[in-house]
Amino acid sequence: MPAGQPGQDQPDLKDGLAKFWDYGVARFAPHPGAYTAVFLESEFIMKVIRAKLHGLRVTMADLHYHGSITLDPEHCEAAGIYPTEFVDVWNKNSGARLSTYVILGEPGSRCCILNGAAARTCQVGDELIIAAADDLAPAQLYDAKPKVVTFTPNNDIDQILAYEVFKSEKRAFDFRIIDVQGAPRSPLTAVHNYPYVDIRAIRTDLKAKGLPEPAIEDFIARFLTR
Repeated sequence: MPAGQPGQDQPDLKDGLAKFWDYGVARFAPHPGAYTAVFLESEFIMKVIRAKLHGLRVTMADLHYHGSITLDPEHCEAAGIYPTEFVDVWNKNSGARLSTYVILGEPGSRCCILNGAAARTCQVGDELIIAAADDLAPAQLYDAKPKVVTFTPNNDIDQILAYEVFKSEKRAFDFRIIDVQGAPRSPLTAVHNYPYVDIRAIRTDLKAKGLPEPAIEDFIARFLTR
């Protein structure tokens, strides 16, 4: 029988139609259970967060340098962001949002420099969120654990956290935040992002005054965390 006529076995076409059908059902399924079943069994891919620098302050803006964002390589390593990688940049002060690529500055400099056209979107001292993304299937979320690095106002690293997706008794895809530097925290862990409070300096000062570590952490959790 000539290829393409009715009845001809065409596995490639059938496989393609099956994947297309899965995608259509996932988008238009009549109830949540149908969504879950299709997402777990199909090759559905979505864009997710992979790494984030949260609360990094702009140290310089260079309009005449070719476009990019210059970051301290120690900050990039802590989060898992690579040189030349494209990132989204969100300015908490102005609301500006842009996309550019990363280049590395001097290690230990704590720099955050917006170059080229991006320099028009910020002022020195503005607080940024810098995010790198990845494309994953839902089942891959369990192993992803994207890192989130938070900063003090002088661009020292304050916390290194991780987002964790896990199976719970209530749902197949649940969420919590883990402190990579210490013990797991509750799902409601807040980020130390007050713009003019240096959490690390406060910890050091309270420790010098003789306060025990549990009391220091309790004070920070009660009054300096949001």
